[in-house]
Amino acid sequence: MIGWAQRIGTGFATLALMLAGARLGLSFAQDAPEGYVFKVNDELVLTNVVARDAKTGELVRGLKQSDFSVYENGKQERISTFDFETVEMATPLNEATISGLAVGSSANKAAVVARPEDLRNHRLIVMFFDLTSMQPEDLDRSVAAAQEFLRNKMQPADLVALVSLGNTLKTDQDFTADKQALIKEVAVYNGTEGQGFAEGATANTNQTEDASGYTPDESEYNDLNTDRELFALKAVAKSLEKITEKKSLLYFSGGIQRDGIENQASLRAAINAAVRANLAIYSVDTRGLQAVTPLGDASTGSLRGTGAFNGGSLTNNMKANFATQEVMGTLSTDTGGKAFLDSNDFAPAFAQVQRDTSAYYAIGFRSSNPARDGRYRKLTIKVNRPGVKLEYRPGYYAPADFQHAGKEDRERDLEEQLASDLPATDMAVYLDALYFRLDENRFFVPVSLIVPGSQIPFVKGSDKDKATLDIIGTVIDEAKRPIGQARETVKLNLDPALQARQKNIQYTTSFNLPPGKYRLKFVVRENQTGQMGSFEAEITLPEMKKASLKMSSIVLASMRQPSKKTSPLVRGGEEYVPNISHVFRRDQHLYLLYEIYSPAREKPAENQPKGTKAGINLLSSLELIQGSTKVYETPLVQARAINVEGRDAVAVELDVPLSGLKPGQYVCQLNVIDDAAGSFAFPRFAVLVKEALVAPAAAVAPQ
Repeated sequence: MIGWAQRIGTGFATLALMLAGARLGLSFAQDAPEGYVFKVNDELVLTNVVARDAKTGELVRGLKQSDFSVYENGKQERISTFDFETVEMATPLNEATISGLAVGSSANKAAVVARPEDLRNHRLIVMFFDLTSMQPEDLDRSVAAAQEFLRNKMQPADLVALVSLGNTLKTDQDFTADKQALIKEVAVYNGTEGQGFAEGATANTNQTEDASGYTPDESEYNDLNTDRELFALKAVAKSLEKITEKKSLLYFSGGIQRDGIENQASLRAAINAAVRANLAIYSVDTRGLQAVTPLGDASTGSLRGTGAFNGGSLTNNMKANFATQEVMGTLSTDTGGKAFLDSNDFAPAFAQVQRDTSAYYAIGFRSSNPARDGRYRKLTIKVNRPGVKLEYRPGYYAPADFQHAGKEDRERDLEEQLASDLPATDMAVYLDALYFRLDENRFFVPVSLIVPGSQIPFVKGSDKDKATLDIIGTVIDEAKRPIGQARETVKLNLDPALQARQKNIQYTTSFNLPPGKYRLKFVVRENQTGQMGSFEAEITLPEMKKASLKMSSIVLASMRQPSKKTSPLVRGGEEYVPNISHVFRRDQHLYLLYEIYSPAREKPAENQPKGTKAGINLLSSLELIQGSTKVYETPLVQARAINVEGRDAVAVELDVPLSGLKPGQYVCQLNVIDDAAGSFAFPRFAVLVKEALVAPAAAVAPQ
């Protein structure tokens, strides 16, 4: 639940779940009346078909829509769209650069947007250089092969784009027919042009055993790095969805290492995105032809034990090498491309791309299977002409709704939303963060989240209302590093009498953080429909050494609950539940809690005995102001001694019954005076008082 936070020394300390609607006083709309909703699933499935003569391999032209039959899982489908494209009919473009890619940061000049009809009959080729996986010599080979293609093999109908993955995913050159611009940009990758050696080039090395037969476990690194590469491929594919023509991606990589099914969800997501974008991936293993030896390559330590003599080490190395190529092969096969492995000549990869996209039939159909189950659907395409061989993608994954998504897919969706710059707005989420000093270099930061119960689709189970919420959150420091994480699945099993749909669900957690400025982001998903909501907030934990009055956040609460926890929010066995909305009812109390740290000590009187401890003198009161009129003030509360042992702190509690106040908005001013130091603070905040749910029998004015 908190593995990352534990490793870096920040904690996920508490978890509290409560029904807080009546206590918080927030009003939300009731469930909408039930009605009939008609939904249509009308997604076009596109596939490209290359027809060749079975004997000569020559392209077969002149076929019509009536010549083809399309089958999905053995069932014939009706062809909706049909087109034939060939580079021989390409119209020259006046623009030098065509806007198509929108991933990462683009290094090229502002691009112009071509009309869809302008791109017809052109080859759209993306060269993707995965710098994170290639050794320098691999990079040299791939750059040389790309430049050779651009100089001598690139044709007028070809539009090429350049993408690289180093520390970040970048569009280095958008689609263009300018050979010289492409050659110059490619040369940057290996330092033969411009800014020097490309950054981020590392290798996924083979592993060998030591004397005990132990193989170093790099699974966590491999999982993270492979997910990053697959996410990058998915991002490129999604950016190309708006271009309907067939696209080809040449993926230059030194191999992708994954462990079993750990990256299965990421791999499937990358393939699905490519298929939806009509993008075929052609993988090129830039390591070329390799000699797998029992002793491993130069990147591994010396081998001990008997593995070099009994074949065990050689078998391990061959398996590891195959594993780095397996993902590349899957990406190519499932997207209609081809993988080029174990060869030092990369020219056939470029030739294959040109060959597959020189002329093809674009066939589209709308599946008669409405199920959004995410399952693989096999495609079979037949032609009524004898002696014709067809080349096409063997199938695709059906769209999946939330109910059919697997555990890995659901977790990936949460993590993607957490990393997204765009907020999730399917459901409302509210967040507030407070702070209390634990010592000079550490703060306790409680975080409260609220989700309106009206937006949670509770399911009736036996005699309970049931629902499940997934919650994920992160804390980012000023250097944009994640220094704390929270992950929790909360199962609600509530009595219907509580009327949860008319109330709010509140979740609390906490972190221990040093002074500084932080950004918090939390994502909440309800697991019936998969709807998500997110909330971001910033919090600054101050350096208090030079402050004249060292004070914590002010906790406003409408309830206190019994608790045995040790926390700054717990006083006298009762925990203050933060009211993050500042909305109260007249039948509630306004509870305040805050702390003063290292208060000044008074000088002992001359007539006091020696050894008498110096006392403190803290004074506090709360004023409620409406308009320009002070309508209420609490009696003065005086603190003469430290009451939070071990933290040199004074915790101050105020209790304001609200039954004697009229409904309306109030400005609250908290008066805090350290009389011994001559320092003071007068923080202000707004509260809203609403009518009671049930009018009290007798209204008693606050005392």
